[in-house]
Amino acid sequence: MEEEVKKALDDIRPALQADGGDVEYVEMDGDVVKVRLTGACGGCPMATLTLKNGIEVAVKRKVPGVSSVEAV
Repeated sequence: MEEEVKKALDDIRPALQADGGDVEYVEMDGDVVKVRLTGACGGCPMATLTLKNGIEVAVKRKVPGVSSVEAV
């Protein structure tokens, strides 16, 4: 499942990079994906919205076994 998650993150990475940010895979903790938002995403006030409504939705769509995506 870890490789599927990394592939899903790679698929959405260009959209984040277009705004000067990025997402970095950290680890899987059971069915929870832990990521680090970097670049412009790291300090953006909309980062939580991007994480939950963008990254989490995309990852869960491609990897149904994932229950949530959290920033660390």
